Amino acid sequence: MTTQRLGDLEDVIGQVAASYGAGRLIDSLGTANLPNKRQVIEALNHLKAVTYLGYYTTGDLDEGKLRFAISSHIYPAYEILVEQIRRAVDYEGFRSTTGARDADWPVTAAVGLMRTLPELRSMLSKDVLAAFQGDPAANSVEEVIFSYPSIEAITVHRIAHELHRQGVPMLPRIMAEHAHSITGIDIHPGAEIGESFFIDHGTGVVIGETSTIGNNVKIYQGVTLGAMSLERGPAADRGTKRHPTLEDHVTIYAGATILGGQTTIGAHSTIGGNVWLVESVPPGSRITFETHGVRPKV
Repeated sequence: MTTQRLGDLEDVIGQVAASYGAGRLIDSLGTANLPNKRQVIEALNHLKAVTYLGYYTTGDLDEGKLRFAISSHIYPAYEILVEQIRRAVDYEGFRSTTGARDADWPVTAAVGLMRTLPELRSMLSKDVLAAFQGDPAANSVEEVIFSYPSIEAITVHRIAHELHRQGVPMLPRIMAEHAHSITGIDIHPGAEIGESFFIDHGTGVVIGETSTIGNNVKIYQGVTLGAMSLERGPAADRGTKRHPTLEDHVTIYAGATILGGQTTIGAHSTIGGNVWLVESVPPGSRITFETHGVRPKV
């Protein structure tokens, strides 16, 4: 590197360092020990490996090796999660007086997540089967697990949702947005999703924080389960249900937009492509987009 270029870079470094004194929201240096995004994703990958152990291992597994293989992921995931939860809780305590937790709470939260893994595996097994049965193009269950973005997204969601349910700050959203970045499927970790859930294709799907989805629901690419636009404040209180409810055995086709916390799609309903809905429909409805609006067919 030439002396000229070295001088240019040193000048840039000085200018960037000086910019940290402007008091911007992004200028925080030593005020909080924030979680490490890479570490959170590493813990997530360990938990995914535990969930689908045979799909992540490089050698044969038998019952004699099973505990060792699980341990090789559980222990590092636990160590990382305890530290990253502690950091997130410390940050919440710094940011607001409501964030303070007992010193042992990160351990409790991490172990609590670990204890749900058998149940999560049972749920995900049903999700995988729903994808295989719901897509004639699927050649095998193994192909579904290896390659379907919906399985990646719902796997991460079920893990992140458990942390969210326990009140762990920041980490669930880091996990959810990591899945969003690699699948194009945006599921808020607060969303309640039942058994046998399948997103076909998946790109552009958005599922908001207070969405409630029943069992055996299938949605296609470009579907939005969203909220009506609200300014941040009392009207948009985090405790308010802002996103729709889908009852059991609902199918929503590509590009449909369903908005509002009071909007419920009744069981066994089908919502056609590109439909815009801001009101409830009864069970067994068939809603299609037409030139003059949306017309229910019961």
